[in-house]
Amino acid sequence: MPGSSSARPGASDAGASTAAHPRRWLVLAVIAVAQLMVVLDATIVNIALPQAQAELGISDADRQWVVTAYTLTFGGLLLLGGRIADFWGRKRTFATGMVGFALASAVGGLATTGTLLFAARALQGVFGALLAPAALALLTVIFTETRERAKAFAVYGAISGGGAAVGLVLGGVLTEYADWRWCLLVNIPIAAVALAAAIPLVPESRAHGDTRYDVPGAVAVTAGLVSLVYGFTKAAEDGWDAPATIGLIAVGVVLLAIFVVIERRSRHPLLPLRILLDRNRGGAYLASTLIGAGLFGAFLFLTFYFQVVLRYTPVEAGLASLPVTGGVLIAAGAASQLLPRLGAKPLMLAGAALAAGGMLLLTRIDVDTSFVSHLLPAQVVMGLGLGFTFVPLSSLALFGVPEHDAGAASATLNATQQIGGSLGTALLNTMYTSAVTAYLATRVPDPGTQVRALVHGYTVAFAWGAGLILLSGLSTLLLIKVRRHDLGSGGMTHLG
Repeated sequence: MPGSSSARPGASDAGASTAAHPRRWLVLAVIAVAQLMVVLDATIVNIALPQAQAELGISDADRQWVVTAYTLTFGGLLLLGGRIADFWGRKRTFATGMVGFALASAVGGLATTGTLLFAARALQGVFGALLAPAALALLTVIFTETRERAKAFAVYGAISGGGAAVGLVLGGVLTEYADWRWCLLVNIPIAAVALAAAIPLVPESRAHGDTRYDVPGAVAVTAGLVSLVYGFTKAAEDGWDAPATIGLIAVGVVLLAIFVVIERRSRHPLLPLRILLDRNRGGAYLASTLIGAGLFGAFLFLTFYFQVVLRYTPVEAGLASLPVTGGVLIAAGAASQLLPRLGAKPLMLAGAALAAGGMLLLTRIDVDTSFVSHLLPAQVVMGLGLGFTFVPLSSLALFGVPEHDAGAASATLNATQQIGGSLGTALLNTMYTSAVTAYLATRVPDPGTQVRALVHGYTVAFAWGAGLILLSGLSTLLLIKVRRHDLGSGGMTHLG
């Protein structure tokens, strides 16, 4: 970005990034608010689901779409949003995404039917797919000095890791003391304040190049992901060997294969394969997907455990999730200092080990587990692991990317977390359902057995979540080879 408060609309990034923006820390604050709004919306409605379901007459089978309609459109369209941010203008895309997100939130908050709520959540995902990649791309070109960029990524990483837990807390407070609808309507004043600050503070930037977009690629990847998640959902209802399950998963795989073919042949690919084929970035994106899969599932089942088994109120359940956020914030601050000294790989390996360890501690829960002696330390350890992971991920996922592709690369990072969360939630829910069914099949049914079956299902889900996070550590170990001084060279944004 240029050293002034604004840039010529057509200025190239290469020329704009020679001097630090004078109000870059204020810009970071605006971007942080917007990113928090997008991230927490993936979980803020979790605690509100029972009230929304009862009021709108949503069936048990359909209620999961309140969550997945958002994460699927968000994750599936992030790649297109990244390209739009690069070519249309990052500030313009950022502002448009903010306005659209607020309007979609208003529709959802005033919804009178389940179908309208699902549609509003999907629309939130569409505009979030514009907002999020534009935000990270702006950080990439505004912060040009290595240590300052590390601090900026620490803020961004802390929000990415802790925003989900913040959503649970805020959702509990709004549900218990106001109404479930405010879990959506609260976005309107937040977006208004952020937009009012962004207009004078955030400078414009865009990449040179042809501005045509890969719409067929966007349709193929989004449809493929929806089919996969729906297939996992059907597996929970009908079993893995059901024709509907097999058919949906097969269609999803075929559509994703078609997406790869489209990207290989397109002159204007949605996701240039050169972004993925670098082993360091590819390893980071794979790790991000696996961590997202385990993380989203952990928050979902922790919420159910707190409210259904331990009988916490919505506010108590939200507050009980705060230790994860605390751990993320502590580790993110430390990681921003350690990243220039140690490099990305050691931090990511330590983070995966800690996060998986915290998840494994959660497999030891029972019907009356103490919060202070068990649930609190387990969540803190998990949060520490996530904080040590997210900060280097944000940096490594953009390492060596030409500024022309900054939006697409940042969109890929966001997309992997959302896609991983969607697929992981569906997969872990299937494992949970199967475990509960198997537990009840071998025992005499009574109220105590029912509760113990639920706890057993949660522990199985947590074990699978730990396994997914450990796999992320394995991908880091095998694929990521970047060295500490490579990151320190600033190669992330000056190779184009």
